[in-house]
Amino acid sequence: MSVAFHPARILRSGLLLSTALVLVTAASAHAQETEGNADDVAVTVEKKTPDKAKKASAKSSTQLPKVTVKANASQGEGQVKGYKAGASRSSTRTDTPLLDTPQSVSVVTQDQIKDQNIHSMGQAIRYVPGITLHQGENNRDQVVIRGNSTSADFFVDGARDDLQYFRDFYNIDRVEVLKGPNAMAFGRGGAGGVINRIEKKADGTPVRQATLTAGSYKDKRIETDIGDTVSDKVALRLNGMLEDSETFRQYGNIERKGINPTATINFTDDTRLETGYEYFRDERFNDRGIPSFNGVPFSTDPKTFFGNPNVNNAQTTVNALHATLTHEFTPQTQIRNFTRFTDNSKFYQNTYPGAAVTPAGTVRITAYNNALERDSITNQTDFTHAFETGSLKHTALAGVELTRQNSEAVRNTGFFNNTTTFVNVPASNPITLAPVTFRPTATDANNHNDVSVYAGYLQDQIDINKYLQVIGGLRYDSFDIDFHDNRTGTDLGRTDGMVSPRVGVVVKPVENVSLYSSYSVSFLPSSGDQFSSLTAQSEGLKPESLQNYEVGTKWDVSPDLNVTAALYQLNRTNTRAVDPTNPANVVLTGESRTRGVELGATGRITDKWQVIGGYAYQDAEIVSPTLSGSTTVTTAGAKVALVPENIFSLWSKYDFTSQWSAALGAIYQSAQFASVDNTVRLPGYTRFDGAVFYNISPDYRVQLNVENLFDREYIATADGNNNLEPGSPQTFRVSLTTNF
Repeated sequence: MSVAFHPARILRSGLLLSTALVLVTAASAHAQETEGNADDVAVTVEKKTPDKAKKASAKSSTQLPKVTVKANASQGEGQVKGYKAGASRSSTRTDTPLLDTPQSVSVVTQDQIKDQNIHSMGQAIRYVPGITLHQGENNRDQVVIRGNSTSADFFVDGARDDLQYFRDFYNIDRVEVLKGPNAMAFGRGGAGGVINRIEKKADGTPVRQATLTAGSYKDKRIETDIGDTVSDKVALRLNGMLEDSETFRQYGNIERKGINPTATINFTDDTRLETGYEYFRDERFNDRGIPSFNGVPFSTDPKTFFGNPNVNNAQTTVNALHATLTHEFTPQTQIRNFTRFTDNSKFYQNTYPGAAVTPAGTVRITAYNNALERDSITNQTDFTHAFETGSLKHTALAGVELTRQNSEAVRNTGFFNNTTTFVNVPASNPITLAPVTFRPTATDANNHNDVSVYAGYLQDQIDINKYLQVIGGLRYDSFDIDFHDNRTGTDLGRTDGMVSPRVGVVVKPVENVSLYSSYSVSFLPSSGDQFSSLTAQSEGLKPESLQNYEVGTKWDVSPDLNVTAALYQLNRTNTRAVDPTNPANVVLTGESRTRGVELGATGRITDKWQVIGGYAYQDAEIVSPTLSGSTTVTTAGAKVALVPENIFSLWSKYDFTSQWSAALGAIYQSAQFASVDNTVRLPGYTRFDGAVFYNISPDYRVQLNVENLFDREYIATADGNNNLEPGSPQTFRVSLTTNF
């Protein structure tokens, strides 16, 4: 009798066994703890991890009469000094110095978040080289990384967060942006890279902080951060936020609220549980921007709205629960089990310019709405072991991941006066109050899909000697989707087994300089990054393949300053894109390629002067023609949408005294195309930002942030040829932060 090999079944078994092992270990450790005298047991103030053998040759703990609970100090944070981060877990899933990571990584630290008054993803990435903002129909975060657009490659503490919505940063400690495919660590997608947000944890540090913000366009916001220990083993933290603001656009408004309690429980010196829950609600006016005319943005007041203001709105509700259980068997051996559950809902409804302005001076307004319910559960188990074989030092990682996701999506087309799907209005006065009713057409989506992902991965980081390090890894994903069309009763489905290798070499001629090269592969299933485009045609298509070749160098000029350089080529085959002539269709684009250079500098030049600077050159083009059926939409050599060839940014902050500081920022982007057909060109622009900081006392700080200091008009981004988003005019925000 023959026995079939089922990778998914083996991975499921491994996941169950590893999860059970973590739970049994925790229970055993807790039982041993309670057998002794609790008063005689001291908790380790700071825990080491075994991610690097050379850093864990012996276990050390500090015995204190009075104990403060501390979460693991090396959860990807490493040593952070101002704007410079020293290490990250994101790229390798182990706590690895960025100097030893063979990949371009940018970290937006807590100091940068505070100094730049960052509340959104768009604000967070604007000083990161090689990444630009996509409009995302102005109802979601969407970015373009190394020529690849994505609305799904967002993560929270390493777990996928792919709901299409606008994220907030009230509970975020830092943001780690990885450039280039990295499926070994994150699984499917990640065509150009991923963005991993690290949430604030209950680490036992006493914090009682509130920040009030007010500014232009009736901007009003409050954030609170309260945390402390409640016993020698338990720490709690609570982050919260309320916002009620308008925007520079007509009718624009944003209402947000969020609350995120977290807890850390140290059962023993070696066993720790971190858990938390978040409720987040975002309501806003959904605004798709302005149309084009003769291949350029239509000339109009940047605040002008096109459509029916009584119809447009968007709402998102996020409920998320997470738990991480970590146990150290020895200083060299650790197991970590992470579970995240989300229950999300989103609805948006919009009227918007559906075509370019005509020579007669009219513009077509169209409408639709969309509702999505999605729940997900992700469980990851990582087993890390540091050991030596002769003179070689290893940090080995073995892990399994299980993800289950269910989505329900419904789309309806808008009918003006209950009869036609569009109205023409004068571009000089593009407001229409024609009533709009919404009902399904033959092509509108009404579907349910179930996604199951079973993954296993192995990795080894080898220190051959003090000059040479090698990393190699391999991941297998079994991706299964069952797709049901509620309109027609059609059932579609596809299962893909995807193997994603990764290899990197790091050469360190001296301790503070590294030269690296790397090769990585990732895949995107034919159902797309949101699983919404599975059709009878795409059901039979192989996953997209993404290959990244990269060489680079990193130099810690000082403990506080780092400079980097990277040269890469990213190939994407069997690709798809939205048809610019019919946004309801997905077209095959064959192959695209991005070649580029990235330069960066982050940290302190002197004790008083900090900088964040970067430059990126990107040449992203279609290698083979884009087809829609038998029609050629673009030709080989066409430029990929929303990829300016040159991007430069610099943020410079100087401390004049212990009380006064000031900062100046500059952002430059060269011209770019709004879509893959290259018919609408967005002009390049330069924008300046500024900030002034005043420390009234150790417990009070006031800061003024100014966006677009010289009030320049520009187009910031787009979603196709006729949803072009004007950049914000000069905007002021004043914040008061108090520690109480």
